[in-house]
Amino acid sequence: MRRDGNPEFIEALARGLDVIRCFRTAHRHMSLSEVAAATDLARPTARRILITLEQLGYVRNDAGGFSLTPRVLELGMAYVGALDIRDVALPHLQALSRQTGESCSMAQLDGSDIVYVARAAVPKLVTLSVTVGTRFPALPTSLGKVLLAALSPDELEQTLAQPSRTDIVARWQPGRDEMEGVLRDVRAKGWASTDQQLASGIRSVAAPVRDGDGRVTAAINVNANASETSMDDLVNNHLPALLNAASAIGSDWELWQARPMVTVSTT
Repeated sequence: MRRDGNPEFIEALARGLDVIRCFRTAHRHMSLSEVAAATDLARPTARRILITLEQLGYVRNDAGGFSLTPRVLELGMAYVGALDIRDVALPHLQALSRQTGESCSMAQLDGSDIVYVARAAVPKLVTLSVTVGTRFPALPTSLGKVLLAALSPDELEQTLAQPSRTDIVARWQPGRDEMEGVLRDVRAKGWASTDQQLASGIRSVAAPVRDGDGRVTAAINVNANASETSMDDLVNNHLPALLNAASAIGSDWELWQARPMVTVSTT
């Protein structure tokens, strides 16, 4: 059965990825029965998938069980290689965090959610824990507002039509007119803020990071505890430093993209 009802969905591919994902630190070596149970697949199906992955070099069969091979890293490194902007951004986020005394993050859109891809954190008590890979609904976050505001009307419609992949229910649930008004304001100002719209006790300001062509590829923010930092403090004291950091990241990213590519022959 297709998981989302989409006729283009390839269930066999999804099952293969399920098998890869079922291996964990505590389950690095698994028997066929364990793989079948972990993925809720019939043993014959799990066996065919494991054999396929073995022939492709992603799984090895030894000592009566299966384990992943280092080749699986290729799957993740293809994504990491496309996100070198994180390496460019991190020193700037760390400097911004030292300057503001607050946690600073970078995020990108994934459907109607944001996903954190870089972060410089300070040890403060916050309502929601955030690490690289954390996912939140985009609209009630300052990062998400910046990223959504950069989309064309058609792109925005398609993005918001995708269901969130997080269980978090935001405090702010705007109607269409209110949402469009907020995003117009973000486009006009060039930055966004949120005041406890995602969850109680969290407020932040965010700014876009642009590439050499002027496209918004990510957003960065300064995040604060509402009981310690006022919105006036965020906007008046932290926003200028945030905008400078976003501009610096964009400039460095443009230089990185324009770097000369040299092919070195090994013969």
